[in-house]
Amino acid sequence: MELAAHGTYSIKKTKNILYVDARGPFNEVTTQQYAKEIDEYSYKFQNKNWVSLTTFYGDSVFTPIAENSLISILHSRAEKGLLANACIILESHCHDLQYMQLKRIHLKANIAFNAFSDVKSAEQWLEKLPHVSNMKKA
Repeated sequence: MELAAHGTYSIKKTKNILYVDARGPFNEVTTQQYAKEIDEYSYKFQNKNWVSLTTFYGDSVFTPIAENSLISILHSRAEKGLLANACIILESHCHDLQYMQLKRIHLKANIAFNAFSDVKSAEQWLEKLPHVSNMKKA
């Protein structure tokens, strides 16, 4: 039996920020598709440091397998220059659960992480990180 994908996402790249909009819940099929697509985007940064801003809409939780896959994806992205990920959680009935799961994922992947309720605050946090402000000077 083949599993159907659960969850959707879209990806957009600007100078040094990768914007991801995601609607869950997510399973391993969607996570594997995401891994392939995010890999293509990470090459567009041409081995330069970059950050990510991910907006989660709804109850965007991960199955245990999808969670482990996301940890691996973040490890791989860190090797390709990912420095930090700001997450925005909107329209969620399980905000605390999502936050705890995302925090655990980022801690295991050793990626700087913080959660926000709006894009402006998330972008300001990313810009204030020392390694990000240095990217603008380079």
